[in-house]
Amino acid sequence: MPPLVRRGLLALALIGIGAAAFELYSEQHWNDPIQLIPWGALGALLLAALLVLVPGGRGVVPARVLAVLVLGASLYGVVQHVLTNLATGPLDPRFADTWAALPIYEQIWLAASKQVGSAPTLAPGVLGQTALVLLLATISGPRTGRHAYRR
Repeated sequence: MPPLVRRGLLALALIGIGAAAFELYSEQHWNDPIQLIPWGALGALLLAALLVLVPGGRGVVPARVLAVLVLGASLYGVVQHVLTNLATGPLDPRFADTWAALPIYEQIWLAASKQVGSAPTLAPGVLGQTALVLLLATISGPRTGRHAYRR
């Protein structure tokens, strides 16, 4: 991968980390232990981004492991937010009388699209996107040994 593309992907990952941190901070997302999971995920992503910069590509494998763990945390966050929003469906005045009669796929759509509830499903999704960008930055990292690029 050309160094410029790799640096660009790393920059995008760092921007994603900063944006997610800003969102979590502005939402005061630290009121119970489960709300600390995305903060840990951000720390893991930041560490992964730093590991990608280790000379000789020695930090690539640990960076990938951390990014995959964050992908799992992201998926967990999306599911938790959808479930939280689903639980508020019957309490929403617009749907209180009809919620139980709605097909489950419609309830899930309303919860996932935040038409019901206030938990944003996009926020944990951004963590996953940032982890994927970081994984892309590790593809064909610095090569060493007999397979190194000739310059």
